[in-house]
Amino acid sequence: MSDPRTFTVSEDDDGIRLDRWFKRHMPEVSFNIVSRWARTGQLRVAGKRAVPGDRIEAGQEIRIPPLEAAPARTARPEKRRDALTQDEEQFVRDMVIHEDASAFVLNKPPGLATQGGTKTTQHLDRLLDGLSDDSGRPKLVHRLDKDTSGALLVARSARAAGHFAKAFSGRTARKVYWALVVGVPDAAEGMIDAPLAKQPGTGGEKMHISEEHGLPARTRWRLVDRAGNRAAWVELQPLTGRTHQLRAHMAAIGHPIVGDAKYGGAEAFLTGGISRKLHLHARRIRIDAPDGGAIDVTAELPPHISESLATLGFDPLAGDSLPLELKAPPSAEAKQRKVAAAAKARR
Repeated sequence: MSDPRTFTVSEDDDGIRLDRWFKRHMPEVSFNIVSRWARTGQLRVAGKRAVPGDRIEAGQEIRIPPLEAAPARTARPEKRRDALTQDEEQFVRDMVIHEDASAFVLNKPPGLATQGGTKTTQHLDRLLDGLSDDSGRPKLVHRLDKDTSGALLVARSARAAGHFAKAFSGRTARKVYWALVVGVPDAAEGMIDAPLAKQPGTGGEKMHISEEHGLPARTRWRLVDRAGNRAAWVELQPLTGRTHQLRAHMAAIGHPIVGDAKYGGAEAFLTGGISRKLHLHARRIRIDAPDGGAIDVTAELPPHISESLATLGFDPLAGDSLPLELKAPPSAEAKQRKVAAAAKARR
């Protein structure tokens, strides 16, 4: 008999239920089989016995018995995806801002979901058919919120996908975001260290700060420029990868991202011709390539953010003129305590 198989939980799967992981990655294995593996002790997460309802974390190892040990399921007709139109193929090709042997980096527009759902039929994952080649169909290895724009990396092969998934789960990949926020932080830079959990009653659609139930979440921020006391342009660097982390963290310190009604409510909107869309953009991604070197790509701003920066009198070149620090500053500890205390006080 073959040896058990081991998989590492990626950043994209952080916090999901174990049965959901099987639906995403091993749809050929039924829930009944997963339950039987759990009952017989063959299903383990991080070396411990696990059940389908357990929550998994990025970096943990999932061990399952060999697939040939599972009885064959009745084959279902494969669900066929509708072929892309020529316009859709051109649309996804136009998103490509970097291409090499291991990956594409796309500049995802706001309003396009990364993956599909019950009511989401048009999404980036479907459009990836338009980038298929001899290496196969590109594979998602991380996500951006539907209304967040910017740099998104997709792997061109299963080998590359495994490499990039480890980089994201191991926190060696770095992502830099630009955001327009309401009001102006009282310091030039800082660190938000506030654990995040799914807010009860929202169906997992909203996060909140929870010292008791939350998973660790850290965000480094830096002020790029300010428009009086009305708004600020900030650079954000997530040092963990929680759902809605940047949005929840900025709202927690009293400076919601412009256009983010989910976390900022009515206070998240500015008058004077500023768009009501979310002003959060994945400006830059840097990640080690599978065969050495690094992928380091910058994504241009979408029109609504460019227009808002111009309306507020910001110089669009100011952000990139600042020295980029891809690691947390050495003096972060004191700032973490200060910002965490401020966030806790607002809850």
